[in-house]
Amino acid sequence: MSSPDTAAAVRDRDALRLLAAEPAVMLAAGRALLLQVAHPRIARGVADHSDLRERPLDRLTGTLDFLTVVAFGTEEEAGRLGRGLRRLHHRITGPGYSGDDPDLQVWVNATLTDAALYVYEEILRSPSGDLGAAYVEQARYVAEVLGCPPDAQPADRDGFRRYFEDTVASLEVTDAGREVMRAVLWSRELRWLGPALWLNRFVTTGLLPEPVRVQYGLPWGPRRDRCLWILLRTGAFSYRLVPGRLRRAGVPVLLWRSRRRLARKARAAQRSRREPAA
Repeated sequence: MSSPDTAAAVRDRDALRLLAAEPAVMLAAGRALLLQVAHPRIARGVADHSDLRERPLDRLTGTLDFLTVVAFGTEEEAGRLGRGLRRLHHRITGPGYSGDDPDLQVWVNATLTDAALYVYEEILRSPSGDLGAAYVEQARYVAEVLGCPPDAQPADRDGFRRYFEDTVASLEVTDAGREVMRAVLWSRELRWLGPALWLNRFVTTGLLPEPVRVQYGLPWGPRRDRCLWILLRTGAFSYRLVPGRLRRAGVPVLLWRSRRRLARKARAAQRSRREPAA
């Protein structure tokens, strides 16, 4: 049964939906992922249990499907998806980590929240006002769908910023994290993307907080930084010329495709559960 906080978030997802519908937020997807695996316990869990290295696009679309349905789908769809993911996370355990750990769930959700705010405020330079505060509050719903207790999450935007900055300062990139980083930024499975993969590597490296970038051993410098921000500012100017309603017009199609993919996965899971008994 939903808590009052969760029910309110479900009813009032306007800020969550507004930012989630902006295609530009994908610019910080790599930043979010590498901040996640900069946490030693998350890196170990990904290295032990994820097929990210072999199927990077599948993992990306899986994350996008989850976020799309939670943001734009019905409460019943989000609840059903959350129950399935909680069952999956319950099986992810290892030395020092668990998929059910609320601390890790809060950090994963915080990196996704930060990614959207970073693009909206730092790259697009859009005035956030109450939107930023509302987004932080409503983004808590994403973690709650996964079973994270509301009290475990930062209560407001100021609390979120303090939590985020403190956690970034405490991150220790391990060999497992660097292995995941190389699999993402230099993916053998995606080498056919060529220049697009190089561009993703360039943007992701530049958007990482400097202490984390240094720990990953990713080269950077003032010249690259200037080139990146000239590119981002030029792109943002052109992006803002497109009316917001037109930029976000693809949401119904994205939701339809996410529902179809999730339905196929559910049918495949049912077949695999029946096969041993046959």
